[in-house]
Amino acid sequence: MKIQKVLFITGASSGFGLEIARAALENGDKVIATVRSKPEVLAALLNKNHNLLITIMDVTNEGQIREAVAEGLLAFGRIDVLINNAGFGIITAIEEATDAEVKQQYETNVFGLLNVIRAVLPHMRKNRSGHIINFSSLFGFDAIPGWALYGSTKFAVEGLSKGLAAELEPLGIKVTAVEPGLFRTSFLSPGSFSLSRNVIDDYESTVGPMRSAGDTLHGRQPGDPLKLARIVADLAHAGNPPVQLPIGKDSISMFRKSTEKTAAVIAEWESISGDTDVADGHHIL
Repeated sequence: MKIQKVLFITGASSGFGLEIARAALENGDKVIATVRSKPEVLAALLNKNHNLLITIMDVTNEGQIREAVAEGLLAFGRIDVLINNAGFGIITAIEEATDAEVKQQYETNVFGLLNVIRAVLPHMRKNRSGHIINFSSLFGFDAIPGWALYGSTKFAVEGLSKGLAAELEPLGIKVTAVEPGLFRTSFLSPGSFSLSRNVIDDYESTVGPMRSAGDTLHGRQPGDPLKLARIVADLAHAGNPPVQLPIGKDSISMFRKSTEKTAAVIAEWESISGDTDVADGHHIL
């Protein structure tokens, strides 16, 4: 029988966040769900479940984060699992993106994630237990034109998750980066991702097709978000969760292709790039 846990889920108003909250409640868990606005809409979607607490919180607002964590602890007494799901994407060539667009992407996907982790970790460290689940992406394994800036934030999430896992292991706290492929959420629907305002014609052949990809792919993504939500809700109860978890055949494929490309480069260049040790008898002044 599963032990009831308390999950703190960011970005719960729609998409993965909403479905994970629903799956967790079906598991009998308690959920602290954060939204930026209209909490009554989420309450209705989740049938005003008595195990649900909805709080107003923007991951870029540290004051709101502290208040949401305090409110959750007051209501349920603990936070066992943090699910950092909030984020958004921008389609742009790296050169096209303005400083403001780059900062906005990182403020939410990287610094926002860190803001929430810093607010929740003191409680987890005190209890010497907990699990942090950070949403990465298949674009955190490799880059494709148009999504490279967004992907770079997910590369950051990968590195942060691995570092946290090593630092927190002695304290009894687990960390997992989940890496979804393409799923039928609203992520690719109009208004759910950004396009850079600056467009450079030289990138038309590479980035250009991606600008209309949302219209082409929306509703045709291979992944079922309900299945992903069930995996993540069950992952919250795993005794020995992985540090990385690709979800979806496309994500698994991209992970494998990325590792194969790296292995091929090593095989080709190792005799040169690996021959860097100090020669015997040579002293560096």
